[in-house]
Amino acid sequence: MQQVKSGDTIKVHYHGRLVSGETFDSSQGREPLEFEVGSGMVIPGFDNGVTGMTIGEKKTIHIPADQAYGPKSAEYMVEFPLNQFPPDMKPEVGMPLTMTTAQGHPVQVVIAEIKEEVVILDANHPLAGQDLIFDLELVEIKGGSPLIIMP
Repeated sequence: MQQVKSGDTIKVHYHGRLVSGETFDSSQGREPLEFEVGSGMVIPGFDNGVTGMTIGEKKTIHIPADQAYGPKSAEYMVEFPLNQFPPDMKPEVGMPLTMTTAQGHPVQVVIAEIKEEVVILDANHPLAGQDLIFDLELVEIKGGSPLIIMP
């Protein structure tokens, strides 16, 4: 029976939850997730978790934070002047915002703390620092990209 290996393109149904049991994502009611194993399209622990699975197999994997979105980093905690908010906006802890980098790229942040003259914005991935649990079902193995050898 064919087993998943690095380079294969696969389809997998998944249910992702935190250690607390809270669901953060699921493919239920949607098409299965399709990706190339080992290509960096998914977190390392997910790649490792599907490797060796066979079509129709179901299993639960536990992914430590360092194999998921990494630890929370103080580097991604940013002070932003309170007077730079629009006058009609009342910042609140937990409020999600979209900021724009100097290069014009959008960045999702959350207000982590409000001080007298600044707010502390958290630009870490929402799942940073979290161990994750995935229930998986392998639906399809398409095989890897063909290897082309040039003379």
